[in-house]
This record gives sequence, structure tokens and C-alpha cells, in this order.
Amino acid sequence: MYSLKRRKTARLLVILGIFLCCLGLGWSLAAWSLEPIPERFTAGRETYLESCKGCHIAIPPQVMPTETWRKLLEKPQNHYSTSVDLLSLSQVLIWDYLRAYSRPLYKDEPLPLYLEQSRYFKALHPRVPLPQPLTEKTCANCHLNANSFDFRSLTPQWDNSP
Repeated sequence: MYSLKRRKTARLLVILGIFLCCLGLGWSLAAWSLEPIPERFTAGRETYLESCKGCHIAIPPQVMPTETWRKLLEKPQNHYSTSVDLLSLSQVLIWDYLRAYSRPLYKDEPLPLYLEQSRYFKALHPRVPLPQPLTEKTCANCHLNANSFDFRSLTPQWDNSP
């Protein structure tokens, strides 16, 4: 009787240990990788990141409305006073990704062209005193891995903020 109870306890501890290891590994991998997305959008995200990171931090599609992304992609030669060389295939891949992960604009809402004009950006930063104008250094001040498209990792000052 005693050995049967002991074996059940040992088996339970092994299963619990495996579960905790898997859970820990999953959390650590999630912290260091990009958000998983369907394979259909992977090429678009990679093209987006490669196209943008040469000049600035690539921002998550969710912080600007779909209509803003459409306007930016329609005329890449007029990208904030800079010309961006995009092949039409790249534009299609990027648009497919941005359209899927951005949000719609309200009817009669003005089209935001800058982060500080976006209600989505403001909603994600409700108590953050943001300087004007925003720059890529602004993002990197709080988001430690913004250059790697990781906006979840925060500085200790903001890590546990409500």
C-alpha cells in the first residue's frame, strides 16, 4: 500500500515537473519571438519589417488605422518627404498583412498620418506622458526591444504599470 501511494506521488510530481518546464519554456520563447501569425501573412510581415527598419522602427499595424496604411502604400514615393522603393509585389504582400492587422477608421474621423494623431496609439498609451513630436527614440525609451518589433518588453518603470 505504501509503495503504491509513493509511486502515484512520484508519477504526479514528474508530470507536474514536465508541465512546469513546458510552461516556462513557452513563456520564455514567447517573450523573445514575434507574435505568431498565420503563414499567409508571414511574407508580408517580413517584407514590411525589412522595408521599414532601414529608416525607422517598424510600428505594429494595430496603432494606425487601415486607411492610413492604404494611403502610405499607395504612394511610397511620398513617404513623409522620403521616397521608399517598393516593388508592386512587396506592396501587395505588405498591404495584405497591414490590412489584416490594422483597425478601421470611424466614419467622419480625420485620417491620422502621425502616431500622435492616432486614437489607437493614444488608447494603448493612456497614462504615458508623450513628448511632441514622437520619434523612434520615444518608442525605444519604454519599449526595450522596439528595434526587434517587440513592443511588449518594457523598461522597469512601465513593466508593472496598470
